[in-house]
Amino acid sequence: MTAIRILLVDDVEQARRDLGTALNLFDDLEIIGEAGNGLEAIYLAQSLGPDVILMDLEMPVMDGYESTQQIKSLRPCKIIALTVHDYESARAKAKRSGVDAFLVKGTPVTTIVQTILEKE
Repeated sequence: MTAIRILLVDDVEQARRDLGTALNLFDDLEIIGEAGNGLEAIYLAQSLGPDVILMDLEMPVMDGYESTQQIKSLRPCKIIALTVHDYESARAKAKRSGVDAFLVKGTPVTTIVQTILEKE
């Protein structure tokens, strides 16, 4: 089986590093890049062609909502919001932006992996 190619997007470098370390423990997942804001995410989504993007929603330069909309208009890929903002308006805005799944930071890594592996 070909590994699922993942792009990590979060403005906190340590958060990206910790998540990448945890996900690298799974043989069927491959971290192909990291972005610190939504603008970088758009560029890397185009150049690297990830299967899945784990997207923080609140970031400087460009937030995850706008970035998700632009990425979805450019190429197909699964975008999973991974955020601390666990309130209904954030969920609704994420859904309108094109987010495929919504997870709260602190969710067990096994649940994150399960969400990555789920077919749309």
